[in-house]
Amino acid sequence: MSYECQLIDRPVQPVASIRTRAAVENLPQVLGQAYGAIAQYLGQIGQFPAGEPFAAYYNMDMQDLDLEIGFPVSAKIPGKETIQPGEIPGGKAVVCMHVGPYDKIAAAYEAMDAWMKTNHIEPTGICYEFYLKDPQTTPPEALETRIVFPVKS
Repeated sequence: MSYECQLIDRPVQPVASIRTRAAVENLPQVLGQAYGAIAQYLGQIGQFPAGEPFAAYYNMDMQDLDLEIGFPVSAKIPGKETIQPGEIPGGKAVVCMHVGPYDKIAAAYEAMDAWMKTNHIEPTGICYEFYLKDPQTTPPEALETRIVFPVKS
């Protein structure tokens, strides 16, 4: 599969999220529990997600991922227990779309890394994955993941 990378300018995006750590093999359960808890809380306070669910990866240690799991929201929300308000920073970012199973996403990361090196662009070290299709109802080959790397200016 070939990947098209683009440099875009993103606005700041408020989010409701949970920060946690997990091993890669536990991600399906950890993500599912977090999305469920956040969606339930948003419903309780009369809010709705303002975009696709996301996971932000602050490191790439597959046995101890430092991640933030959440939904974009339209305005800052009050926090409750592990669910906290936050934001995805605005500014320049490299984006790429991966279509297919999550276990094949490494090819998209490799393409993005090569593209950023060719274009002399340095990522900040945080990576966001936005999950555009529900893995419960979508065949693995049709899953869509938008990968976003904020970059240093």
